[in-house]
Parts: sequence; C-alpha cells; structure tokens
Amino acid sequence: FLNQRQTTADYTEINTIDEYWYWLENSFVSNIRAQQWYNGDVPQYLNGFLNDKSNRLIGWGTIRQLRVKSELCSDRRIISICEHSYSFSNEETELFQPGWTTNATTEEFSSSVIKAFNYSTSDELDTYSYVGEFETYRGGGYVYEFRGPLSDMKTNLSRLHQLDWIDEKTRAVFIQLTLYNPSVQLLTAVTLLAEFLPTGGIYTTAHFEPINFYTFTSILQLVCTILYIFFIIYFMIIEIQLIFELRLKYFHQFWSLIQLGIIGCSLGSIGVYFWRFQETNRMSQSFEQTNGYIYINLQLAVYVNDILTFLLGYCCFFSTIKCLQLLRFNQQISLFAEKLKYCAKALISFSIMLAIVFIAFLCLFYLLFVSKLSSCSSLLTTAQMLFEMTLIKCDASEISGADAFLGPFCFTLFIFLVVFVCLSMFLSIINDSFRHAKQNQKEDPIILSFMLKKFLRWTGLKKSTKSEIQEEKDSRMRSQYFHPIDNFPDRIDQLLEAFDKIYVDQQAELLRLEKAGV
Repeated sequence: FLNQRQTTADYTEINTIDEYWYWLENSFVSNIRAQQWYNGDVPQYLNGFLNDKSNRLIGWGTIRQLRVKSELCSDRRIISICEHSYSFSNEETELFQPGWTTNATTEEFSSSVIKAFNYSTSDELDTYSYVGEFETYRGGGYVYEFRGPLSDMKTNLSRLHQLDWIDEKTRAVFIQLTLYNPSVQLLTAVTLLAEFLPTGGIYTTAHFEPINFYTFTSILQLVCTILYIFFIIYFMIIEIQLIFELRLKYFHQFWSLIQLGIIGCSLGSIGVYFWRFQETNRMSQSFEQTNGYIYINLQLAVYVNDILTFLLGYCCFFSTIKCLQLLRFNQQISLFAEKLKYCAKALISFSIMLAIVFIAFLCLFYLLFVSKLSSCSSLLTTAQMLFEMTLIKCDASEISGADAFLGPFCFTLFIFLVVFVCLSMFLSIINDSFRHAKQNQKEDPIILSFMLKKFLRWTGLKKSTKSEIQEEKDSRMRSQYFHPIDNFPDRIDQLLEAFDKIYVDQQAELLRLEKAGV
C-alpha cells in the first residue's frame, strides 16, 4: 500500500492533493484486487485477495474524509472566507450533492459517488474517534466504499477527483481495511491517515495492527490460565479480609497497593480475554454466514487489544515489584530499601528543585528555537530533547546551527546547571543515604543465606564440607557446655538478694521488740 519503491507514488512522500489522488488512483486501488501473475495467468481461487496473493480483504475497504465549515475571516482585507483547523465544533456534517453543492443536479452519478457526499455518523459506520498527529478526529464523515469490480472503482475515483471530493476544506482522509492472512490465521487492521493542514501541507501516517483472536493455542496455556485465575481469586479473598480488619490503615501500606494493582490488572485482563472470545465467535459466525463478504471494523478490537497490552504490562510491573518483598531478607535488597527510606525526604526536595530548573530550561529552549528546530516544535518534543541532553545523547551541532551565539550558550548553561550541579547533588544524596543505611543495617538478612544453605543440604544439592561439619559439632558442644564464670553474675545477684532479705528481717524484728518494750 505504501509503495515506497516508486518515487512517483510513494505514500510517505505525499505533500499535495494532486499527489494523493495520483497515489490513490494508480497505486492503492490496483493493490486491493488480485492482479495477473508475473507470467500473465489469471489468478484463480483468489477472489477477495489483495494483489500480494496472501492477504484476503474482509468485506470491503472504505475511504472517509472529515471536513470543516467555512467561516468569515477576522481580517477580510485579503480574503473573506477562512478554513480553520479541525475541531469537533467546526466539523461539517451537512448533506451535499456531487460537487459539494446544495442544488440538485441533472447529471447522473453512481450510488457510490452520491453517497460519498452524504455525511454518515459513527454509529452508522461502526467507527470510533481516532487520535492523529495533530488533532483527534470523530468517527463519522463522508465515506466512499471500495466495492465492485476494479474498473468500476477506478471510474468512481476518477469521477470523485473531477468533482473535487478532496479540496481545501478537507482536514483528514482515512482509509480503513480489515485483512485476514489464512497462512498464519492473523487479522490485521489497516489505517492509512492523511492529515490536511490549514497551511496547505499533508502529513501521512500508516498503522498496521495485527490481532490474534485465538485466546488459547495449547492445552498448557489453558491450564496455566485457569491456575492463575484461581490464585488471583485466592489472593483477592485474603486482601478483602485484610481490608475489613485494617480498614483505612490497609491503604497506607505500600505493599497493599502493589497487591491491589496486581489483582486489578489481572481481573481486567481476564475480562478482556472473555470479550475477545465472544468477539471471535461473533466475527466467525458473520464471516461464515456471508462467505467473507461483510464489512468488519476492527477499530474497537484494536483499542481493546491495546488496553490488554497495557494491563499485562502493568501486571508484570507490579509482580516484579512484589518480588522485592519476597527478597527482603537479602542483604543488598534490604540495604536498598533502607537507603530509600532514609533519603526519601531529601529526594522529594531535590525533585522539586530539579523540576523547577527543568521547566525553566524547557520554556527557554521552546521560545528560542520553536521556529528553528523541529525538536523544539512542541513542549513535549522539547522536553524529550532536554532529556537527551541530560544523557549527553543530543546533536550539539544542530543547536549550534540554529543560532551562532544563543545555541552554544544555552547548551553550555544547561549542561553546567543540570548535568554537573544537579546530578552531583543527586549522587551526594544517594552516597550519604547509603553510608547511613550501611552503618545501621540489621542482621536479619543473614536469615536468607542460612535458609538457603539449609534447603540445599536438605535436598542434597550441596554437601557439607569437613570444616562445616566440624564447625556444626563445635557449635552444638558450645551450646551444651556452661562455663562456671558465665554463671558468676547470677550467683552474685542471688547472694545480694539473700543479704537484703536477712537485713530486712533483722530490721523488722528490732521494730517488733521496741514496740513490745523490750
């Protein structure tokens, strides 16, 4: 589809409307139907396949455009009508006749061409909003469907080109296809987006999202999934009991939040798995009933599949963090935890100071080089460039070329204040906390090495050496042997208690005799 090998019809190099039409009529439309083989033979049993003879088109493809309304310019000395950037508020949703006119025409057009000038909502098209590079676009629009013989599609596209179906009011053109590769049993959602900027340029992007709806590919995977579900239910019951026991104190514990993250991401992943299973059955039934001649939009499936990827990623993240709690008896892990506890307040203060300095440089570089460097075209890209400068991975010559004086000066100032000063302070905080944690380290981490040694001996994976056996015997003898000098302090305490008792008894006897008058 991208056709990057031909310079005259390269999708990634399109800059004008005429170039887009040329690619659409001479490259794209010919590739959505299986053409003759290299030797001129007619392709047999490839009805519905693309020109690559490997992927089958599910139903038909669609091309959808979104337009903006014309508005009066604020300054009408040069032109009176302006077409602004796309937004939900100024999107065109009216019904038009071919040629974008509201007057009825006597010329005859095919139903596909007439429908291309009628607005369709997202509910009618079963489409959803899409986030582009410059704007977020709604799911509705003016749609032409690539249906019928190849000759009819070429004729209709030529007619749409003559009628200026894409003009100065067009802000986005979507081409959406659903492909199926029977060799690998993989569905692919294809989205080719061309964003038409108010300045006259065109920015093209292409997204190919492969989706595998086969949830379980083996018995082992099914068994592991069932065991994982039971473990999650078990841990969920335990956490619910802890919530009732500790109430609000439960949410003040760090490891409780990690456990809730694992349970929440796991339950969300399980829900997505069941949704995918239901969606697979629905599409399979529709495909079987229509022999593949039905339009299936995978845009929602792509979004849900992305959500599943996020959930699995966070689940792995929380589970990995949970391993730190299991290894808390390790000497290095405990030292790391103590170091973080000691320097937490200092790191928070340092982070606030670093954020202020970073935001200051962010504003400086953005305002100075927004019109000179593509890496400073937005605040986000400028922040990315500053992070690369912090890691000394940026192109200093590009900054120097933007301005002979301000470029090197700002670069040197950033390196000195952020890299040399701020990062040196950060290392000082870490070194000080490490030294404090090392001095106050407890002896509990020895338990892990002791347990590991006992486990290896019990399983027979590691045999005791002669020196270890002798040391163990000596420790047993020392535990049974009591040296007399060890009991000397206890004996002295007993003697003093006896003296105190005799003295107290004598004093009590003297008082009794005095009262008796003796």
